Amino acid sequence: MDLSRTSRACIALGLALAFALPGCGSSDSSGDGQDDLLVSAATSLKSAFTGYGETFEQANVQLSFAGSDELAAQIRAGGKPDVFAAANTKLPEELFAEKLVEKPQVFAGNKLVLAVPAKGAKVGLIDDLAKAGVTIAVGAPSVPVGSYTRKVLDRLDAAQRKRILANVRSNEPDVGGITAKLTQGAVAAGLLYVTDVTATNGRLKAIELPAKLQPDVAYGVAIVKGSKNSKAARAFVDGLLQGAGADALRSAGFEPPPA
Repeated sequence: MDLSRTSRACIALGLALAFALPGCGSSDSSGDGQDDLLVSAATSLKSAFTGYGETFEQANVQLSFAGSDELAAQIRAGGKPDVFAAANTKLPEELFAEKLVEKPQVFAGNKLVLAVPAKGAKVGLIDDLAKAGVTIAVGAPSVPVGSYTRKVLDRLDAAQRKRILANVRSNEPDVGGITAKLTQGAVAAGLLYVTDVTATNGRLKAIELPAKLQPDVAYGVAIVKGSKNSKAARAFVDGLLQGAGADALRSAGFEPPPA
C-alpha cells in the first residue's frame, strides 16, 4: 500500500529533524576517536554498501536506507547526511540544481528483471503478466524502480500495458517492499533490479527482460552541502568509483557506471 502524501512528508520531516539532533550526523558517537559518516542510500544498495561500510577506514559509516525519493525529501526538509546515493541520476541532479548537494557522479549501473518465486512460479516471461489472475508488485511511480518499470511498460503495446497495470496489486515505496511481497507469497511477480533478486539468496528467481524493453539504469551519488565530514565523504565517493566500494558493488552484481 502506498504511503499518503501527508504521511510521507511527516516521515521525511521527522527523519530530517533526527539528523539535526546532537549525536546524529558527523560526530564521534562510537567513542573510538573517529568521526561518523552518515550515508543515505537507496534500498537496493543495502548489500553492497553494508560490506563497503564495514571496510571503510576513514570514518565510522552510519547507513540509512530507504526509497531514493524519500531520502531526497529528507534533504530538502533540512536533513544533513554526508552522502546521498540514489538509484537514478535524476534526484541527485535535482538536488544539485537546488544547491543542496555537490556535483553528482554516476557510480554504478544495474538491470531491471522480472522477479518470481524460485519455486512454484506462475510467471515465466513478461507476456504472462497480462494474464487474468496474475498478481504483481511494482515500485511507486515516484521511486526509481517504479519509474524504470513504467519505461518498460511504455514500450509495450497499449492493450498489453493496460492488462498488466490492471494486475498490479501493490505500488511499493522501495525495492524492499516489492521483495517482501514476493517472498511472502502475496504476489506472483514483480519488477526488481537483478541485484535485489541475488540478495534473496535463492528465494527469488530473475527472468531477463527482452533487450528492447530494458531501461538504462544508472545510480548517482553526491556529497551533501554542509557536510561536517567532507574529507571522509569524498573518500567514500571516490571508493565507489575505484576502490573497495567499486569492488563491493561488483560483488553484489552491480555493473560499472554506464557510459
